[in-house]
Amino acid sequence: MAADIQLQGVAEELQLAVGLLVRHMRMASAGSGVTLSQVSVLKRLDREGPATVTALARAEQIRPQSLNATVSSLRSAGYVEHTAHPTDGRRKVIALTEQGRRFVRERKEAGHGRLADLMADRLSPAERQALAEAVPLLRRLAEAPSPHVPGTWTE
Repeated sequence: MAADIQLQGVAEELQLAVGLLVRHMRMASAGSGVTLSQVSVLKRLDREGPATVTALARAEQIRPQSLNATVSSLRSAGYVEHTAHPTDGRRKVIALTEQGRRFVRERKEAGHGRLADLMADRLSPAERQALAEAVPLLRRLAEAPSPHVPGTWTE
């Protein structure tokens, strides 16, 4: 029971810390007019290449209908484009445009710079090393399938 209480406290502190870090990242790119969910899709396309809406929705752990709205906004802004699926003419593949790649690159530079500055200013070398070692664990938590989105939970 004590371990469960301790995990609850760690979870609460982690949620608070992540929320504050997200606000710092938002400040780094304030005024872009692009939401965090849109940025997430753009970054995923940049990192993993073109994908179908279904594949993107699964990776982002949201419903395809929600992702369609996100992709529609990104397409209207000129950040993504639809291309024909190479083997299934009924499906479309979402890909970054040059404007989308430029946005992701500029966002990375601004956000990474802001976060790197915070780490340099507020953490000792040993703390920076500990954080570097924790990043793969945080990514594993973040990318775990969500039981709340149909089709994403595997047992």
